[in-house]
Amino acid sequence: MKTVTLDVRPPGESMGDFLHGWKTGKPQKSAHISFATPELLWKVLTAKRWELLKALCGAGPVSIREAARRVERDVKAVHSDVTALLNVGVLERVEGGGIVFPFEAVKVEFLLQAA
Repeated sequence: MKTVTLDVRPPGESMGDFLHGWKTGKPQKSAHISFATPELLWKVLTAKRWELLKALCGAGPVSIREAARRVERDVKAVHSDVTALLNVGVLERVEGGGIVFPFEAVKVEFLLQAA
């Protein structure tokens, strides 16, 4: 199963994983998209965007108009959400202008610690 993990960790840690993969030539077993803070994660992964991801999971390539129809939302608002998700790498563009959620599952991971 192709899973993407959305996690919260310092940029240096993410860069360390990238450099390790670069030096060894061994890719990670699953895709990771990291955010510097939980606040940034929740700013990108809003409730509406989560709903959009659920509608696109397993759907294959679709147009933004079709994505908007599936979540019963305005095309302009969905376009804005798609743009944000494309910018962080959660969605991808496909030939012909459509979009695709290229994963079968999403794992969100972060740790809340006492101050």
